[in-house]
Amino acid sequence: MQRGSNLERLGDYNQAVILEGIRLAPEGISRVELAEETKLSPQTVSNVVRRLLDDGMVREDRTIINGPGKPRTVLQLENNRLLGVGIHLDPGVMTLVAVNLAGEKVAEESRPIPVGSQNEIIREITDAVNVLIRSNRHKRANYVGVGIAAPGPIDVENGRLINPPLLNGWKGIELVGPLSKSLRMPVTLAKDTVAMTIAEQWIGGGQGHHNFIFTYVGSGIGVGMVIDGQVVHGVSGNAGEIGHFVVGETGVECGVCGRSDCVASTLDRTFLLGLAKEDGVDLGMSEEDIAADPNAALGRLAEIAREGDEAAKKIILMVAERLGSALGTLVSVMDLNTVFVGGHTWNDVSEFVLEPVAAVINRHFLGAGSHAVTVQNTALGTSVGAMGGACLILDSHISPRASSLLLR
Repeated sequence: MQRGSNLERLGDYNQAVILEGIRLAPEGISRVELAEETKLSPQTVSNVVRRLLDDGMVREDRTIINGPGKPRTVLQLENNRLLGVGIHLDPGVMTLVAVNLAGEKVAEESRPIPVGSQNEIIREITDAVNVLIRSNRHKRANYVGVGIAAPGPIDVENGRLINPPLLNGWKGIELVGPLSKSLRMPVTLAKDTVAMTIAEQWIGGGQGHHNFIFTYVGSGIGVGMVIDGQVVHGVSGNAGEIGHFVVGETGVECGVCGRSDCVASTLDRTFLLGLAKEDGVDLGMSEEDIAADPNAALGRLAEIAREGDEAAKKIILMVAERLGSALGTLVSVMDLNTVFVGGHTWNDVSEFVLEPVAAVINRHFLGAGSHAVTVQNTALGTSVGAMGGACLILDSHISPRASSLLLR
């Protein structure tokens, strides 16, 4: 928990600090405990809590007796007072969720990824958000905005996608300005793995961890990083591109970096399905069906591996070896001890690759002997991207920012 200041001019910051303290105590917290945690004076805490009660942000839940003295009143968050909409733009599918302050998913919707002109894409996303908001009992006025998690590279300053390699037709698409206008609410954009990392920190296993990486293995691969409690965005908001770390020859040229030995080329559908064909793995699909839907073919490969087919398992474990090598390098550079992994592709194979990936990371970790590296599945499921978008907008709305104290 961050600490506040007793200077009167910092009231907004102190309110954010106290609200964060209450949010991080799901069982409730008293004013006395808030003062102890934040190092704010009891008077400052009382004044801020009074405002939060008046605004309906928190409630007085119950009283507790803990030793001599006056019974303490426990404060709890009004979880549904504020909600955020999260959108994950993934090749083939657009996932939307509505999330409250407790990180609870109150609504969810999926649609095919929009295609067409800039205006057509904006109309489709606007309609999807409006349908999502109408699908639950919460008032539109309680929604603080929309957070979009999109594959990089992104242009945060202008709220647009630059040239996402797996989203055909989305080059240069502007999202923030047009959507803010059509929805009449704030919209923010972040690289998908950055948003996912915010979700992991906010409501996932990353709570209480001050240093970790989140790894997304889906249509693409990337990481998000938390260092000293802060999510790393990078200069342009595009931090976490590990897809082009060198890990081993594939013979398939990467369409982004031009190499044939990077992580992205190892995860290339042509490469993996080619290996499956060479090794005699029967996917139960015709050549035409595989060419028409390579994602379904990869899903079938993972399913066959789970069923125990040795050739299919060998391919998946080779990918695990190379992924672990890349993550081991990153963990060594940052000197971290915790890795979370998620994404729809990872979800298909995690039951038999989690331990091998963890072993490879620890084998490649150059700090071995100082501490081990723990590798865990995310608890946020396959909608972690959309959850990240929702946490992104909620985090930007209520979390304390020391930068807000700087003179401008």
